[in-house]
Amino acid sequence: MSMTVEKLEKGMAKLTIEVSAERFDEALKEAYKKNVGKINVPGFRKGKAPMSVIEKMYGTEIFYEDAANILIPDAYEEELKDAEVEPVARPSVDVVQLEKGKSFIFTATVAIKPEVTLGKYKKVKVEALSAEVSDDEVMAELKKEQDKNAVMEVVEDAAAELDNTVTIDFEGFVDGVAFEGGKGTDYPLVLGSHSFIDTFEDQLVGKKTGDEVDVNVTFPEQYQAEELAGKPALFKVVVKKIEKKVLPEIDDELAQDVSEFETLDEYKADIKAKLIEKKEKENKAKKEDAVIEQIIEASEMEIADDMIMAQSENMLREFAQNMQMQGLSLEQYMQFTGNTPQAMLEQMKPQALKRIQSRLVLEAVAAAENIEVSDEEVDEKIEEMAKMYGMDAATIKESVGEAEINQMKEDIKVEKAVELVTDAAVEK
Repeated sequence: MSMTVEKLEKGMAKLTIEVSAERFDEALKEAYKKNVGKINVPGFRKGKAPMSVIEKMYGTEIFYEDAANILIPDAYEEELKDAEVEPVARPSVDVVQLEKGKSFIFTATVAIKPEVTLGKYKKVKVEALSAEVSDDEVMAELKKEQDKNAVMEVVEDAAAELDNTVTIDFEGFVDGVAFEGGKGTDYPLVLGSHSFIDTFEDQLVGKKTGDEVDVNVTFPEQYQAEELAGKPALFKVVVKKIEKKVLPEIDDELAQDVSEFETLDEYKADIKAKLIEKKEKENKAKKEDAVIEQIIEASEMEIADDMIMAQSENMLREFAQNMQMQGLSLEQYMQFTGNTPQAMLEQMKPQALKRIQSRLVLEAVAAAENIEVSDEEVDEKIEEMAKMYGMDAATIKESVGEAEINQMKEDIKVEKAVELVTDAAVEK
């Protein structure tokens, strides 16, 4: 088996892989065994017809496709082990030669990890950031606590207002027909939260408990359910309950309820100290981002569109997992927001590109500085993971393989590179 690599423009490469005729013949036999039980041949019991008879009856090409599908994944992975390129997306595969008695040849066109020409990365100039905290900022935090400790009071006779929570039953209709996913019971909706489409919430302002309301809206043109996109809809809504927030006073009593402090002044001092600590962490992150941004601008790399799309897809999967942890499926999120997976992927592309660029330049810095990672540092990282997930470090260490350890080392190298370039930066 052999492979040749042709580097193309825009971060792509064309890999031509040749598999021996003998190995292709073995794949044909495997394909025969996989399919013989499905093929009817007169004079033979099902599954008993010889391969040669089937090929004579249906043509020698009958097993070609399955044989190719058997060979391609393994051949591709094997040849990449010692290759000079590192694919970063799914390949586009084309068969070049597929004939019994001859070697099997296919090409894989794929986005590859680009080479980076590193620019200036030391003594990068960045703006100095202040960690000062104003009285207004402290008051904003107090109001958050005030809001958290609000109690909900049922509104008996008054009409619903913005920021009230209305509990509703609803059912949606398009062209007079109820549509899937358009029905809800005892649903709490904060008016003005914009969690429902179009002017749905606005049309409930001014309504009272017990009111039956016809809410007319139009689905967005780019809506995840294509059959609803751009269409007008009627929602039959019943207002079952209206509640408003009643806020507590910002005083010593609130401080005692939400903290270990006896007085509001003590509590405010603690809030200020924590805000300063938070700002310092945020400023550190902002400084890192600013430094890395300048290193990216000073460096050169050619990133394939396929690589950006693959990163966007990873980010969408991360987003879906986060939604799931909050009890909401991606499909439900799409329905509530009127978004689509395709639109979200497009929205994520700029951030995906920035992630790729940041990782590439930091890896280049690590290589330029000969940054190494010790086994002790890996053990420390595993200890951090154990604390985060409430697990035993030894158990985690036993479960991770060589590939995971190597990835961990690469991640630590990148972290060290971030620290190096940030410490070397000059504040102005």
